[in-house]
Formats: sequence, structure tokens, C-alpha cells
Amino acid sequence: MLKVAICGGSGYTGGELIRLLSNHPSVKITAVTSEKSSGKTVSDLFPHLSNHSNLTYEPLDREKLLKKADIFFLALPHAASQSAVDFFFRHGKKVIDLSADYRLRSPETYEEWYKTPHKFRGTLKKAVYGLPELHRAKIAKSSLIANPGCYPTGAILGLYPAIKTRLIDAESIIIDSTSGTTGAGRNADAAFSFCEVNEGFKAYSVASHRHTPEIEQELSAIAHKDLKVNFTPHLGSYDRGILTTIYAKLKKKADTRAVLDAYKKVFAKEPFIRALAEGKFPNVKNVRGTNLCDIGLAVNKRTNTLIIVTAIDNLMKGASGQAVHNMNIMMGFKETEGLKNIALFP
Repeated sequence: MLKVAICGGSGYTGGELIRLLSNHPSVKITAVTSEKSSGKTVSDLFPHLSNHSNLTYEPLDREKLLKKADIFFLALPHAASQSAVDFFFRHGKKVIDLSADYRLRSPETYEEWYKTPHKFRGTLKKAVYGLPELHRAKIAKSSLIANPGCYPTGAILGLYPAIKTRLIDAESIIIDSTSGTTGAGRNADAAFSFCEVNEGFKAYSVASHRHTPEIEQELSAIAHKDLKVNFTPHLGSYDRGILTTIYAKLKKKADTRAVLDAYKKVFAKEPFIRALAEGKFPNVKNVRGTNLCDIGLAVNKRTNTLIIVTAIDNLMKGASGQAVHNMNIMMGFKETEGLKNIALFP
């Protein structure tokens, strides 16, 4: 059995990691850390996990943890993950980091957007961006995975076939995304409280969201040229899920069926991508609790625009589910292991 430690296991993504890994047939959770909840049991924080784990939270004592696990999932805040990732990686452990600390290849870009320097540039160079549909071969050979952000996952997967097959003008991309409130984390401020969010709908971090350079980095690599996108996130009054709507000009006239066929061909062997039938579009409710990404699309012939809609669960395909998928690839397990039949409700 693969021994697993979850550092930062008291937040939403940490709770989902516990839920998934407790039911994974090839792993055993041997440690879960939380500074604020040290001494409490997992079921104290997550009563719905009482049948899955009787683990007790402990402080993040790196030397002590080294002896407890073979692979480390880090669900720590941005910047706080830098040092811990470097420590475990340099000591020969496999690491999957769910923060943004190792996603951006340029330390200068990281500092610009996260307002803190990257102190471990050598380790940063060894990190692989963990979007399996794009980087499966590299993930399989790596010991350090930078798990993608939730917004970038839905946006990049929605655009990947269109850019790869050169269907669109990649410099015309507009991305609108709406997330449930869990996207802000369990310790979010008053702006994400029930009374503030309920019955509301708003844009935020307009033209300044930190996931923008991550989206641009990966899309630029697909297009083989530097790209800039217009990305606007929104906050919806529901718990979990991200719906992303993308607009891009087609290079030449095409119909919806032809574009959909191209998407199905690109994603034919992907276990967690569902390209929906013509005329069907995603709903976040239909991917809740799963590692799926649903994609629907249409061609607006009046404006020669491709409209792409994707839906993911921000805590799953946008975080913990994708992290487990990455682990499966790294360890040579079946990719769907521990990720099938896991919807929260039918």
C-alpha cells in the first residue's frame, strides 16, 4: 500500500482528498496535518467522513512526517507551500502541490501576480503542470506535480482542441467563469458568507485574477506563441462547481457538428472528459462530486464565433480529484482508480 500524507487537511480540498483517498484501494492515509485543528479528529471537522477515517490532525512537523509517507499532497495556502514542497521533494518524496506556488514556470510572473518572491527556483524548474489531458507523459515521469487551478482547468480543457487543431483565432479569446463559494476556501472572509452571497451574482477581480497568467501560460504552449486572454471570474450563490463560457473567432466557416467531431477525436481516450451531443450544454449539477469535465459547444454563424461551455466541480476536477488522477498516473495505477462512482448524489 502506498502511504499518503495530506498537509493542510482541514480545508475543503483537504476534506475531499480524505474522502477520495480513504476509498482508494491502493493507498493508505498515514498522516493529516492542520495547525489550527491539531488534536482534533477528521470527523470533528467533517462529520460526513466519520466512516472513512479516524485520523487525528497533527502539526506539520516535516522531519516527523518524512517517516510516515511516500507521497505528499499539499493543500496549503499560496506562498506557504513553497518551502514544504521543496523540503519533501529534496528528500526524495513524491509531491503533489495544490497551491499556486509551482504552477507558473516564470518566477518573475509568480512574483508579479502573487506579490511574493519564489525562493526555490531550482525546485520550480522540476515541477510539471498537472493537467493530465495535456501532460500525461511528463506527469508519469515526475516526482513533483503542480496541480492546476480550478478556473484554468475548465478554461484550458475547453480551448485545447480548438487551439490544437487551429480552428480559432487564438488571439480573440474571451473567458467568463462562474464559481461556487467553496472556491474561496473554508476560511474565506465576510464577502463569501451566506448573507452576502445568497441571491447574488457578481464579477470580481476583473482584469486582475491570479489565474490569468496560468491560463495564458498553458494556452500559449498549445498555440506555440504568446497569448493574452480576457478572463473574468464571477461568484455564484451555490456551493461548488464552475461553469465557464468561452468565445473565440473561427478562422474559417464551420458548423457545430464538425467542431464537435474534432473535440470528440481529441478527447476520445480521456476518461474524465464528456463532449456532449450537439444542442446539449453542461450544468454544474451534473458534475458535482465527480472528476468529470463536461463540454458543450455551438457555432454562432452570424458572427463566425465558436462558443464553448465547460462544467467542472471546483473541488474535484478543479482540485482534489485531479490531484488523485495525477497520483494514479505517477504511480502507474489505473487512471480512474478511486475516482469512479463518486458523485455526491445521482
